[in-house]
Amino acid sequence: MLEFILLAHSLPPIAEVRFSADYFSAYPQQISIGQDKPVLYSRQPGYYAVHSQQPRAIASNAALILNEGKIAVFAGEPKPTTTDTVSPVYTLPGGSLAVPTGLVFIRFAENVDVESQQAAINQAGYEVAQKLAYAPNAAWLRAKSGKLSDAFPGIRQLQAIPNVENVEPQMLMERRQR
Repeated sequence: MLEFILLAHSLPPIAEVRFSADYFSAYPQQISIGQDKPVLYSRQPGYYAVHSQQPRAIASNAALILNEGKIAVFAGEPKPTTTDTVSPVYTLPGGSLAVPTGLVFIRFAENVDVESQQAAINQAGYEVAQKLAYAPNAAWLRAKSGKLSDAFPGIRQLQAIPNVENVEPQMLMERRQR
């Protein structure tokens, strides 16, 4: 008579694997600014920026304070907040930290007024945030959604508008003495 013996095997226990959340998956890993000699900004892991409408008291643990205290850069992982916006921090090849503001600069050819291009700007997903009285062919734009991360996806669409000469996101950096 044959007997069958069933042996149950289980996999050996392994250490629990935890993945750090990518808080900034909506942001590009790299941002290229300029056409002739483009400057490449790379997302810097381990840093985040907190954007506030009101200037903050200078935080002692901030790595960098920008925009008159409205943006503070910290090392580590962001803590969820309800009133402030959190964004990634980027670096230039030399290591300088840079923070996107959510604004995008656009400049048309000298004879093209920003007002005349309002429909194309809106179709690309942006609205005029600030007109420049000294340059009617240029303006600061923001994403219509109001989300800082939405400033990046439509840049190529803005660049494709006829007579556009320059489009670049605003990146704030620490002021350096020359």
